[in-house]
Amino acid sequence: MPPIIEVHDLVKEFRTFRRREGVLGALQNLIVREYVTVHAVDHVSFSIEPGEMVGYIGANGAGKSTTIKILTGILSPTGGRVVSNGFVPYRERRHYTKHIGVVFGQRTQLWWDIAVIESFKLLKEIYEIPVTDFQRRLDVFGELLNLKEYLHTPVRKLSLGERMRCDLAASLLHNPPLLFLDEPTIGLDVVAKERIREFLKEINRTEGTTVLLTTHDLSDIEELSQRLIIIDKGRILFDGDLEQMKTRLVTYNQVKFFLKDRSQVPRLAQIETDGIVCQRVDELTYLIRFDRKRHSSADVIRQVVNTLQVRDLFVEEEPIEEIVKRIYLSGEVG
Repeated sequence: MPPIIEVHDLVKEFRTFRRREGVLGALQNLIVREYVTVHAVDHVSFSIEPGEMVGYIGANGAGKSTTIKILTGILSPTGGRVVSNGFVPYRERRHYTKHIGVVFGQRTQLWWDIAVIESFKLLKEIYEIPVTDFQRRLDVFGELLNLKEYLHTPVRKLSLGERMRCDLAASLLHNPPLLFLDEPTIGLDVVAKERIREFLKEINRTEGTTVLLTTHDLSDIEELSQRLIIIDKGRILFDGDLEQMKTRLVTYNQVKFFLKDRSQVPRLAQIETDGIVCQRVDELTYLIRFDRKRHSSADVIRQVVNTLQVRDLFVEEEPIEEIVKRIYLSGEVG
C-alpha cells in the first residue's frame, strides 16, 4: 500500500520587507524598500503510511504550521512535491477537502450562534453523508466524547473543552481517512485532554484513521504517537520512532523519592557523588538525577535505601521536553 502522504523536497518562501526604525526609517520605507526572502519550509521530505499517528513538532516559527497549511491545501508551495490521499492539495482543494478532517485548536468549523446538532446537520449536507452513516457516527461520537448533553446548546455557550470535542466529531463525520490536528488540546484541563486522547486512539484503532498531530504539549505526543518528526528553522531535525529516539538520546535517569521525615535531610549529602545530583522538590520530596552511562538505576536505588529512610520511590526517564530541547540547541540528533 502506498503512503497516504508523500512530501518531497518541499519549499515555501515568503517575501517580506525589512522595516526601518523611527520616523526617518518609516519615510525611507515609503521610498525604498529592502526585501528579504524567508524560507519557512526548506527542502522538507517525509512520508506517512496509512494508519500512522505521527507527531509533528517545532518551536514557534519552525515551519510546522506552514507545512500543515500546505498539506491541507491552504497554501501553495514554492517548490517540491506534495501528494496527500491521492491529491495534490493546493491544486485539487475542493475535492481534496472532502477526504480529510482538520481541527485547529484556536478556530472552530462550527456555526457560532446555532446549536451543535444544527452545525452537524449542515456538515452532513456539505459532505453529502448518507442519513444512516450520519446517525451511526453521531451515536458513536456521542458515546465516546459524551456529546449528548449539549448537542442542542449553541456553540458560543460551550466551554473550550466541550467545543473541542464537538470540533473533533465534526471533522470526522464524513469518515475521512486522514485527520490533521493543530494543537487539539491547547488550554484544556487534564480530564478534557484525556478524553480527547482516548477518543483519537479509539478512532485510529477501529477505523484506521491516519493522524498528523502538531502540539506544544509533548504529553500528547507520548500518549498518541509512536513516530515523531521535529522541524526547526524550516528543516527536519529528526524523523523516527519515539522510543528509539528516547533510547538513543536519553542521557540521564532520575529517581524521585519521599523521605520519612525531616531528620533524613542532612544525610542527602552522602548520596551526591560523581555524576549524581540531588534536587529538592518540596519539604520531603527529592529528585536524584544521574548519568545512566555511569550509574545503574539499581545501584542508585540501593544507595538511597541504604542511606535514607524513605516512604516511597520510583524511577523516571529524562522528560521528553528535555530531549527535544537538546535537539533544538544542537541542531542535530546524536
